[in-house]
Amino acid sequence: MKVRTVVIDAGHGGKDIGCNGKSAYEKHVALAVALKLGKQIEEGNPDVKVVYTRKDDTFVELIDRAGIANKNHADLFISIHCNAGPSAAFGTETYTMGLHTSTGNLAVAKRENSVILQEENYKENYGGFNPNSPQSHILFSLYQSAYIDNSLRFAQKVERQFKTKLGRSSRGVKQAGFLVLWKSAMPSALIEIGFLTNPAEEKFLNDNTNQSYMASGIYRAFKEYKQELEAMN
Repeated sequence: MKVRTVVIDAGHGGKDIGCNGKSAYEKHVALAVALKLGKQIEEGNPDVKVVYTRKDDTFVELIDRAGIANKNHADLFISIHCNAGPSAAFGTETYTMGLHTSTGNLAVAKRENSVILQEENYKENYGGFNPNSPQSHILFSLYQSAYIDNSLRFAQKVERQFKTKLGRSSRGVKQAGFLVLWKSAMPSALIEIGFLTNPAEEKFLNDNTNQSYMASGIYRAFKEYKQELEAMN
């Protein structure tokens, strides 16, 4: 099992701004970190092909993000997002596809999944999925079970890097039903790099140097994951 192709997905884009703080938009911060991460992977691992779901401020449907990963036979799918919540909420969390164990996890999935309401044929594309229905989230969270071990393996490395190497506050690895991970046929994780609704984290994440810093944590997790997976064979 070699890790040859990684797809990096900058959440949101175009008409879909994602969440926002006082001045920072999720779509811009996620893109900046995604591009920096891709560059670090390309420079550090010339044997790995990096594919982006978007490289600029464009709107990409959730189903197409997974489609890009599948079409490129990606070995890992990394989706980068920023979180929203009460202004006191802070910290990073990395999600894998799975059954949400708390209403908080469900709330994050609902917020990220509600993007489909801006898409043209969402009822056909997502099998009648209703982003406001808890039942919908439970049903389709069962799809990714084949890749859950490696998805968790990668997600745990990301949060460990954030916590121990970058000194960020980690809220841990969680599971919830994300449409963007649902159709991806490979290990995948959705990384919430911090809360734009928290003034201190917004200031941190809106800074170019700190964006490189966050990308470097994800890059080291990727490198560890790749080495570990390839050594197992």
